[in-house]
Amino acid sequence: MSSLATLRQNSSERGLWRRISRWLEAMPHPHLAVEIAHDRVAAARWTRGNSLDAFAVEALPPGALMPSAVEVNVVNPAALKSAIASVLSRLRARDEGVALLLPDPVIRVFVQHFDEFPRAAQEAEPMLRWKLKKSVPFEADEAVISYMRQPARSDGVDVVTALARQRILREYEALAEGARLYPGVILSSSLAAISLLEEERAVLLARVSGTALTAAIVRDGVLCGYRCTELPSHGGEITPQVLLEEIYPVAAYYQDTWGESIASVRVAGLGARLPDFVQPLETEFHCSVRSLLHTAISDGFVPADARPLADREIDGLIGWMTLRN
Repeated sequence: MSSLATLRQNSSERGLWRRISRWLEAMPHPHLAVEIAHDRVAAARWTRGNSLDAFAVEALPPGALMPSAVEVNVVNPAALKSAIASVLSRLRARDEGVALLLPDPVIRVFVQHFDEFPRAAQEAEPMLRWKLKKSVPFEADEAVISYMRQPARSDGVDVVTALARQRILREYEALAEGARLYPGVILSSSLAAISLLEEERAVLLARVSGTALTAAIVRDGVLCGYRCTELPSHGGEITPQVLLEEIYPVAAYYQDTWGESIASVRVAGLGARLPDFVQPLETEFHCSVRSLLHTAISDGFVPADARPLADREIDGLIGWMTLRN
């Protein structure tokens, strides 16, 4: 079984995504990554120097993939296999390791506080399964689980935990294996994209993909909150008011727990509709609201060779490239 969400790490060093990157150095570190979304399959290959070598994108027919933590995801296997085969043929990818970036609804992510937390995995995993058994829509013994410790606001320790139903992960692994690839890392797209947030003060990410909306708060390299919800309509039809209602619980939790306001907001997945959301978000949070990718480009996190990925708004693969640095 591949490593879900690449999160297990017992170091207490600061910088969540720097710790993930260091831990990845001890793992299979494929030069090939495939991001599977509700409407497309995208793949990219990097050189040993971490420059983008090539990428390819193939659209999926509507309804071919229905991301879910519980139900069957691959509704049209032929369409998925064809799209994957198409992008891999353009990258000449075969018989090699791959990182799979999956839709956010597949992988549930929690940030929990513990006064004490065991160091040994054989003690930590049963504790996490027991504590989260009422928070996931499947039996705890069906879950593939991964976790990472991080600094807490007060005494104790915070633990970032990622869970997914094993049979759902197998759907995606089987697609890769059918294309003669070997999944070494499995990561949700937003967890990869979060690596593009590099600010000392609290930044709120609102990322829309299909009918999924992920809200995450990162402060000085620490994941302070995370929530993935199902939108009442496709992201292309979402209104600013609905977006605010969906992300407000994460922001309110952060403000109550950390005793400070959100310092900036970064948005992904709205494309040309972003200007319609800027003023309502700025009014609510009293801070700057900018595109995640535009900010990452202006801050120098996206090298020139990766701009074509940014032009297609493939932020998951760009985030994975950042994690590989």
